[in-house]
Amino acid sequence: MTTIQSESLPQPAARKGFYSTLHSDLLSAMERDPAARSALEVAILYSGLHAIWGYRVSHWLWKHHFKFLGRWFSQIIRNITGVEIHPGATIGAKFFIDHGMGVVIGETSIVGDQVTIYHGVTLGGTSLQKGKRHPTVGDRVTIGAGAKVLGDITIGADSRIGANAVVVKSVPENSVVVGVPGQIVKRSHPHMPTDAPDLEHTSMPDILGITLVDLLKRVERLEAAPTNKLKNGARHIHPPTEIWEEIDFQI
Repeated sequence: MTTIQSESLPQPAARKGFYSTLHSDLLSAMERDPAARSALEVAILYSGLHAIWGYRVSHWLWKHHFKFLGRWFSQIIRNITGVEIHPGATIGAKFFIDHGMGVVIGETSIVGDQVTIYHGVTLGGTSLQKGKRHPTVGDRVTIGAGAKVLGDITIGADSRIGANAVVVKSVPENSVVVGVPGQIVKRSHPHMPTDAPDLEHTSMPDILGITLVDLLKRVERLEAAPTNKLKNGARHIHPPTEIWEEIDFQI
């Protein structure tokens, strides 16, 4: 996982690397948003990009012991963009926030390279103790709109968090997480590092529906067995018909 080595930024070569990171953020926004028409338009109008650029500056201040200035500048960016990123968070290159509203990233969060998050996402802490209390997000992860990732947990690389999922446990690499609380669903088509960004954060199987159908079918089989005949052929549970039939839950 790549992190920004802010301690070396005063050196000329490091400054070049810093500006290169800003440029990569701009390119990632253009690559992952079909609505982007030009680099100029993205640079001027995209609040998600402004938020990450503002974070890069406030993070530099934070790492160089200008913590008050870092927090002050991050609050200015929050008021402008609606995105709150603590300057103490560590965020890799090619980070993209689509729409950029209502996003919160806590102080000890660690985010890898080429990560995409949508509006309403929270990377939050769950402890009053000092130290690591926010999530670690691996490379090439997509976190859908409204999702909440809470606590000192790890989201493995190449995973996808479905919209509105609430994730409170660590997730292996190349997983899909849906529901509240988040349930891990095995991919039918694993995502490779060389693939295009996986932005299908609305492609979510109905875990509860699948479970209910399986349970009702099991009850149907048990009631149909000769040793389980009920008095007068009465049956207490009737599985629904034509519900969830012929639906492909492949993801």
